[in-house]
Amino acid sequence: MHYAVTSEQMKALDAHTIKDMGIPSLVLMERAALCTVEEIREPLFSKERILLVCGSGNNGADGVAMARILHNRGVTAEIFLVGNKDRWTEEMRIQIDIAKNYRVPFVNNPAWDEYTTIVDAIFGVGLSRKVSGRYNDVITSINAASARVISVDIPSGIHGNTGEIMGTAVRADKTVTFAFPKAGLYFYPGAEYAGELAVADIGIQMMETGDTRKYYSCMDERELGLLPKRQPSGNKGDFGKVLMIAGTKGMSGAAFLASNACLAAGAGMVRIHTREENRIILQTQLPEAMLSVYGEEDWNPRAVGEAVGWADVIAIGPGIGKDPMLLDMIAWILENSRKPMVLDADCLNLLSTQEELLAKRSGPCVITPHMGEMARLLHTTVSALKKEFPKNVQAYGRSKNLVCVCKDARTVTCLPDGTCYLNLTGNEGMATAGAGDVLTGVIAGLLAQGLPAEKAAPLGVYIHGRAGDIAKEKLGSYSMLARDIIRGLAPIMRERG
Repeated sequence: MHYAVTSEQMKALDAHTIKDMGIPSLVLMERAALCTVEEIREPLFSKERILLVCGSGNNGADGVAMARILHNRGVTAEIFLVGNKDRWTEEMRIQIDIAKNYRVPFVNNPAWDEYTTIVDAIFGVGLSRKVSGRYNDVITSINAASARVISVDIPSGIHGNTGEIMGTAVRADKTVTFAFPKAGLYFYPGAEYAGELAVADIGIQMMETGDTRKYYSCMDERELGLLPKRQPSGNKGDFGKVLMIAGTKGMSGAAFLASNACLAAGAGMVRIHTREENRIILQTQLPEAMLSVYGEEDWNPRAVGEAVGWADVIAIGPGIGKDPMLLDMIAWILENSRKPMVLDADCLNLLSTQEELLAKRSGPCVITPHMGEMARLLHTTVSALKKEFPKNVQAYGRSKNLVCVCKDARTVTCLPDGTCYLNLTGNEGMATAGAGDVLTGVIAGLLAQGLPAEKAAPLGVYIHGRAGDIAKEKLGSYSMLARDIIRGLAPIMRERG
């Protein structure tokens, strides 16, 4: 597990290190400059001739310090000052004076294509307004140059919290960020503009009394240790029974994918409750699953009650359709069962019309909306949601006392206590029909094995993304299918088993 931070959090950690821990800002700056210089390595970056483009703030001061270090090592390094002299920080003034003492060359009108490497040190993580005027012209010139580009802390023009392009932004080949990754380097399009990401330790640590729940938690392979150990003496009932309510007429595939993934994630038994028309298809496709069915006009409370009583975990939604009759079935289950649930897809679309039904449930609950479904639950637009992402998702999870997995290029999982997991696995090949159904199955399978919802959801997202990465490595991103993600689960689960 590691953490990512917002711009405001980084400023607080920086101030804590300077004021409370006693490390002067110029010492931190020297460490930052040294770490970034060390990342200028062949074959990606040539040191034949380097231009350091520096703004008015401490990000610019980092760049000036880098130029002095490079100059002292015999590298041809030149400083181009973009910012207004009247807005220089105190650290910037000091670094410029030092650079002049060391006779580091300054240029006023750089010939951009004469440089082999450009260092972007214009704006730091605090940028909050659109880039315009001379700054816009300079960033355009950097992007048009033939030189490789390395950005200091964050590509100039990228919002430190959201990854948004603030009018225009530097496209870096590599970004060296300090102490902790900034959220804007993980969210798209910031992640794309950052290029290769290096995190440099310059001596800034988490506050000892700090609450890590306020930071973004990012799972890695170490979290696979959360998977329950398979007992050699266990039987299929010991590893959990999942009721998968999925698939309407013509949508048997969603039921198949979710149920198959659930079994592949380790659940002992899966029972699919689906439309009568899907009986033969699913029995043929997935003989490992049990089956019960309902008709077009009657969801049969008695049959559903028996299935709910049998299950340890209930998953509702993949491909069930939007028939209002199903809302009655969902309402009955929410009101009559305290068992862990995963609610996805059309289940969420139905509930968006009567959200009060969610208040009737009392057991653990995970919802897995994509951005469109999340916007419907919040009664807003996708564009508005993205501007306040993931704050609105966190608020929704708290208000409904549930775990909310909001699926996007960077999926976030928000817990009722405010903890927010930012997932870094997965790839563009997973933007394919059925991938969300697979995720529902994976999370349900982990719940069935006894993981609490607060762990099963973020771990399921992590595993799902890694399985997609395995599939991409084998097939490429163009030809991936949802079933290929399921095939990618086995190597991951084998790491634990």
